[in-house]
Amino acid sequence: MALHMRREDYTVGWVCALPVELAAAQEMLDEEHDDLLRDTEDNDENLYVLGAIGGHNVVIVCLPAGRIGNNLAAAVATQMRATFKNIRFGLMVGIGGGVPSEEADVRLGDIVVSQPHQTFGGVVQYDAGKTRSSGLERTGLLNSPPQILLGAVARMRANEMRGKDEVSEHLSRLKNIAKFQRVNAGPDVLFEATYDHEAGMTCQKCCAERQVLREPREGDSQVVVHHGTIASGNQVMRSAAERDQVSVDLGGVLCFEMEAAGLMNSFPCLVIRGICDYSDSHKNKRWQPFAASTAAAYARGVLLKIAQQTKRMPTDDARGFFSGSGNNSGVQVGHNAGHMNNTFSMR
Repeated sequence: MALHMRREDYTVGWVCALPVELAAAQEMLDEEHDDLLRDTEDNDENLYVLGAIGGHNVVIVCLPAGRIGNNLAAAVATQMRATFKNIRFGLMVGIGGGVPSEEADVRLGDIVVSQPHQTFGGVVQYDAGKTRSSGLERTGLLNSPPQILLGAVARMRANEMRGKDEVSEHLSRLKNIAKFQRVNAGPDVLFEATYDHEAGMTCQKCCAERQVLREPREGDSQVVVHHGTIASGNQVMRSAAERDQVSVDLGGVLCFEMEAAGLMNSFPCLVIRGICDYSDSHKNKRWQPFAASTAAAYARGVLLKIAQQTKRMPTDDARGFFSGSGNNSGVQVGHNAGHMNNTFSMR
């Protein structure tokens, strides 16, 4: 049954870039809410999906069809924050291009989660900086994800070590939708970095002898979660040689995408990417639905790790990350029951 809420009831913002990512996100909701009435003076052009996961009221926004990139993501998230003022943290969830290496056995369908690594906070804009004779000098640092979300990631990692496959559990919510099943994604093929795509929409004409031979994983359907740096830029990465060079320059990145760098300093969020290709010339869209579903499943798991405890407190104290008076270790959020407020804690 659909529910009608108020703008101030929503405390989690979820941003995605593509309709397939939005569809996967909607399937992770415990319930969907009615659309909110729009004020005649409201300049918000975003369209939102409203719902709840594990007691959190979540507002989901997708970038306009056919438009992607860091700048647009920043504009959409900024408008969402202006409309839903009680949002305390965000999630950027969707697909990305993987960076396979000896250090990280990244494969299609795997999940990459932004996490501070070396000098980076989890996301780096790889195509921005100053041009020097030695190459591009990248300038500016992006914020790390909020501490409450990194704490939830730590709990997820601990459960993985204990053999608890939470991602598969949440993926089962999509079991009746054929488009999102791994079996329909096709084979997972990685070509040598020096070998470019031949021709056509698929790799049927590409030389099978140039495929990289990899040891099969235990359990063919196993999804692995990787944690570290995500490279974000305003152009699609389609060159394996450039992919590997950028990764070396940045001390090892796990995937490439096109929205996160626009969010990190103005919309504190955790970036979660399902790997749909290898950031090379062989990329196609066959793995996008399954990759979108694995990312969404992980995002649901993160939210379920952050419990809500109802507690009375002055409204002025219920400030979060975006107001500047909160901190990343104890997030306080509004609730929909009268003047009651919620405090996030870790399950």
